[in-house]
Amino acid sequence: MKLKVLGCSGGIGGAEGRTTAFLADDDILIDCGTGAGDLELEELAAVDHIFVTHSHMDHIAAIPLIVDAVGEMRGVPITVYAIPEVLRILRAHVFNWLIWPDFTAIPDRRRPFLRLQPLAVGEPVKLGTRVITPLPALHSVPAVAYCLDGGDGQLVYSGDTTYSPELIAAINACPRLHHLIIEAAFPDEQHGLALASRHMSPAMVAGLLNELTVNPRVYISHIKPGQRERVMAQIADAGGRLRAEVLHQGQVIEF
Repeated sequence: MKLKVLGCSGGIGGAEGRTTAFLADDDILIDCGTGAGDLELEELAAVDHIFVTHSHMDHIAAIPLIVDAVGEMRGVPITVYAIPEVLRILRAHVFNWLIWPDFTAIPDRRRPFLRLQPLAVGEPVKLGTRVITPLPALHSVPAVAYCLDGGDGQLVYSGDTTYSPELIAAINACPRLHHLIIEAAFPDEQHGLALASRHMSPAMVAGLLNELTVNPRVYISHIKPGQRERVMAQIADAGGRLRAEVLHQGQVIEF
């Protein structure tokens, strides 16, 4: 598989200020923040599947706009996959005819532009030779991480999460893990804020990495604007067996 980073910032502003969205191959989006809006119209129309980690705006902002832009160009609906709690939030607060039209009923319920597909943690979704499995995560709203398996290797993307023994166990259970994308939203000076909002600080990232028995290449995402150098320096200072590097918008990871 090939994963292109469309956005990986914890906020907007500047040339690399695109929020979280990853394009897997040409037809799958993993989260759908503002970074997805940089795709050309034809590229958007080629997206068949959107896997959502959780319902926060920086991870779903482009979904309504994409469906509106390309719905009539496609012969089949775009499928949004998420755990049931997240789908309920999308139905109630986004596709509700008040914030945005309900595209699960447009042009009609037999031929909609959008389909919402519930997931269960630990149950894989097979898309040809590719397998995407929701993993447990712990955030301020219901959330999951994802393991992407292309057959030859695996990539785990944490989504938004705080320290989670369940997630650590799930990562360690990935036998062909080549890459790990983990969030670190706040520097250690804001450790209390990270705990309150159920995000990660550098010290928490270091603790998680020290408990891994697998050997992936580690990338740090979702850093709040203006904090990149501080967060990465603190992660480097923590040492440990696994070294981490900052994830960049536009980066392509193959596995």
